[in-house]
Amino acid sequence: MGVLALLWGSTFLWIELALRALSPLQVTVARCLLGAGTLLVLCVATRRGLPRGRTVWGHVFVAAFWCNALPFALFSLGQQTVGSGLAGVLNATTPLWSLLLGLALGTERGLRPVRAGGLLLGFAGVVVIFAPWQGAGQAGWGALAIVGAAASYAVGFAYMGRHLVGRGLATLSLSSAQLVAATVLTGLSLPLGGRPPAHIAPSGLAAVVILGIFATGITFHLTYRIIAAEGATNAATVGYLLPVVSLLLGFVVLDEPFSPRAAAGMVIVLVGVSMTRRGKPRDAVLPTPSAVAR
Repeated sequence: MGVLALLWGSTFLWIELALRALSPLQVTVARCLLGAGTLLVLCVATRRGLPRGRTVWGHVFVAAFWCNALPFALFSLGQQTVGSGLAGVLNATTPLWSLLLGLALGTERGLRPVRAGGLLLGFAGVVVIFAPWQGAGQAGWGALAIVGAAASYAVGFAYMGRHLVGRGLATLSLSSAQLVAATVLTGLSLPLGGRPPAHIAPSGLAAVVILGIFATGITFHLTYRIIAAEGATNAATVGYLLPVVSLLLGFVVLDEPFSPRAAAGMVIVLVGVSMTRRGKPRDAVLPTPSAVAR
């Protein structure tokens, strides 16, 4: 979870830099393509094939829309007006969306008070970091797009947990297939993405490569493994750690503002996440080894 938080939290930094070289839609297609290529190479290296069957691929394409194509596009659009730090904060609403969906679908059972308190405390820490009482100047369409992306992630996680994981398919095969499907879905809209700027910043192209390989390919595979091992809501909990990473990177690399209030919010978030980890039921049923790629 710590590695996933570091890689996923850095996504917003790489998106902001990548937008200096490509349009939002081009960034979306490029990260899906590079991420899929990375995981396909790992499949070849580990001698794992892609899933077979129309039913499985049908579920893969639905999951790819909700968990990859739609949120990736919304993040790229939203970060045209929202900084990387705030984007990470807004994305941290994913665990709450995931919890609400789990309760509505009946997949989230045995929610202990400690874990429920940790989820609420984590969100409280996000609110402290965001400080909405200071004004609504940043809550424009870009912020709404990112909140929509966070909700889309939650839908995708729930769908993956219900229809794809725990069915004898290696998570490396599933994650590779899903990014391939996402590449197809986003590629169909590429003609609408516009042309890249005449003068492309080398740093922007480098950011696209890092975004695709590490912050998309590797990150998505780790996400799949956590969903397979611990469920959609536990996987979404990592979203509370993203503001910590994104704000620190935004401050160090992009010279974005950082305040004592943000530091206090980070501490609250970390305490909340630790509570969610302690509050997991001891009798939780783990998937069979075949469901988790080694």
